[in-house]
Amino acid sequence: MARTSDQTLEYRIGGMDCASCAATIRTALERMPGVSDLNISVQSERLSLRLAPEGASRERVEGAIASLGYSASALSEPAEHDHDHDHEGHDHGTESELDEDGRTVMSVGGMDCASCAVSIRSALETMPGVSDVRVSVPRERVSLALAPGSSTTEEEIRATITRLGYTPGAPGAAKDDKTAAAWWQQPKLRQLLVSALIVALAYAVSLAVPTLHHWAFGLATLLAVWPIARRAVAAARLGAPFTIQMLMTLAAVGAVIIGEYEEAAVVVLLFLLGEVLEGVAADRARSGIRALGELLPREARVEDADGTLHTVAADTLRIGQIVLARPGDRIAADGEVISGTSSVDESAVTGESLPVTRAPGDAVRAGTVNHEATLRIRVARSPEDNTIARIIALVEEAQESKAPTERFIDRFSRYYMPAIVALAALVAILPPLAGFGLWETWIYRGLALLLIGCPCALVISVPAAVASGLSAGARAGILIKGGAVLESLADSTRVVFDKTGTLTRGTPEVTDVIALDGDEAELLARTAAVEAQSSHPLAAAILAHAKARGESLPVATEVRAIPGKGMEGVVDGQNLFVGAPRHADQRAPLPEAARLRIETLEQDGKTVTVVVSGDRTVGLVALRDTPRDDAEGALQGLRERGIAAVMMTGDNARTGAAIGRQLGIEVEAEMLPEDKARRVAQIAAKETVVMVGDGVNDAPALAAAHVGVAVGSGTDVAMEAADAALMRNRVDDVPRMIDLSRATMRNIRQNVTIALGLKAVFLVTTLTGLSGLWLAIMADTGATVLVTANAMRLLGFFRGR
Repeated sequence: MARTSDQTLEYRIGGMDCASCAATIRTALERMPGVSDLNISVQSERLSLRLAPEGASRERVEGAIASLGYSASALSEPAEHDHDHDHEGHDHGTESELDEDGRTVMSVGGMDCASCAVSIRSALETMPGVSDVRVSVPRERVSLALAPGSSTTEEEIRATITRLGYTPGAPGAAKDDKTAAAWWQQPKLRQLLVSALIVALAYAVSLAVPTLHHWAFGLATLLAVWPIARRAVAAARLGAPFTIQMLMTLAAVGAVIIGEYEEAAVVVLLFLLGEVLEGVAADRARSGIRALGELLPREARVEDADGTLHTVAADTLRIGQIVLARPGDRIAADGEVISGTSSVDESAVTGESLPVTRAPGDAVRAGTVNHEATLRIRVARSPEDNTIARIIALVEEAQESKAPTERFIDRFSRYYMPAIVALAALVAILPPLAGFGLWETWIYRGLALLLIGCPCALVISVPAAVASGLSAGARAGILIKGGAVLESLADSTRVVFDKTGTLTRGTPEVTDVIALDGDEAELLARTAAVEAQSSHPLAAAILAHAKARGESLPVATEVRAIPGKGMEGVVDGQNLFVGAPRHADQRAPLPEAARLRIETLEQDGKTVTVVVSGDRTVGLVALRDTPRDDAEGALQGLRERGIAAVMMTGDNARTGAAIGRQLGIEVEAEMLPEDKARRVAQIAAKETVVMVGDGVNDAPALAAAHVGVAVGSGTDVAMEAADAALMRNRVDDVPRMIDLSRATMRNIRQNVTIALGLKAVFLVTTLTGLSGLWLAIMADTGATVLVTANAMRLLGFFRGR
């Protein structure tokens, strides 16, 4: 089919372990005609680009990536362009199986993010006879319904999945393949082992025949550096001459030319070892979030309509099915408890250390652990859309958001590499021309300078720390959406809190029951009897308070709501009215003592309900939205960190002031949502401000702040509406989140110091002749490993906190 519009291509790039790799690929592809909107992610090993019809072909793009030494597996088929070739290196597999419902089930290797699932589902759903496609990323499994007599065969389904760049096979094969394809199948490690063997043979030859010493090590160096040189030349031809591979090639070949044979061979081995270590470090950094997928159980016990139980694969669950979680089981799906009461360990998802009680009507999350009793749970989300899958997707997206520091270093490195090459050339040429030494001496020092100049450690210093910080936060129930958010949090000087649902519980509670005639228990019971038939939040609070005290409610008849005023009914033969003071005063004059008491209660920020029996005021019930248990700790934590706090609320000034006095926080009251947004914007113009709200009513204010933080137990809004989300629904996580951001920024500064500090030291020692090629490459490799190891310390930031 002719291409009439731009194509969007997505690839998984194998072997891309550092920001320098990404820069090489970017430079090469950006110079190709028709290529635009290029995005590369080292963390998720993904590349996407837009390709114009009149531009380079898809095959040319893939060939360029391969020539640079990386593998490219397509994640989706481009629109209006049919490709029918297989990717090399894939074991296509020929097996599938049927589950209990007669659905076709197969594993899919190489699928590790939500975008992969979307690509596969979209492709399969267009095939004739294929329906109800379900994709599980954590278990790398696809299941689908294939209509009898359909023209689509399983072979065609597998071929489609293969064209997308994945490996279809029997269920479980993908996981097993990952284990089997362990260390010795990694291309960079194979190259290291082969090169080490070649150098060992050269050493053996030099011992056996000393006259061949130089020839043996020279040939070994050239053979070992050949794959590196091939990648360097390919990058140079594609417009990226200043790569670490090119620096390495020049240094190795130059060392051979000036007679430093053994050192050249050792330098190549150290470089290859460094690449292997970078790959290990990169994979270790990715594992923080990827490990969340392992929390999901492989199987689930499903209850049929007739009550029979059978076991199915957890990734084939459907919305509405009933699953059982026995004591000790990991819950297989996001859902709602329909029977059973048990404590559930949610630490893996929210970071909450103590188990929480879950009863009928409560929501539970996939991957959490049931403790004491069996729970029957109605599935509310499909496997690919459960809490863990969504967290993984959100954090992966966040890791693509570059921090300002990272963007600066990326720009800096583009000028840094050419400058280092120019400096090395000057070091090699000018001193001997000026008569300050031998050519061999200064060429050797210039070559060492090339290796010292590698920017890998510097470029990876920021993204490695950011990725570790984001992963640590996600494990503790704190979702932060990107490096830019981390930097703003670290610089924050003021936190603005919404009141209702953020600093307070969000629901009114009875604080005072005052009987003016009779006893309090009787007053509460009669009031609750009338309020029981109202849906108003205040009525619900009164009824809940009466039940909590174990009051026996009398029968209320002729109950009716009086819109805007209150409720009335007949209790024990007497007409009873429950409503606001101003409306109660119209039915029965308020005693002066009652008026004074009402005024005192309202000054404390309480809402007062008056109870009138017949023509007499018989009592008062006061309610208030009380502060959350963790609110005071959150504010104290901010004060200890030197951060000011202010509460903004739409409530009246008296109510807001009462909560403010109780919590010790500055208050701005009687504010509509647009007023909050305007005020937050005014503060943000002068200082770095964080807005904390429930993610719904406070959306304008959240957007106006430098960082919007949603508090909301992992709801859709809390996870997606703001820059950060506190999944534990605890505001005392705000100081912890700021601690994490500050620790991440300290880590970044440490990493930059390590990277530049080592280079500065070895620059001086190289120019003075105190260190040579092998120390230079060790400095580069060592700096990269040190920077990555330092960044990974953040993964344990919340351990013991």
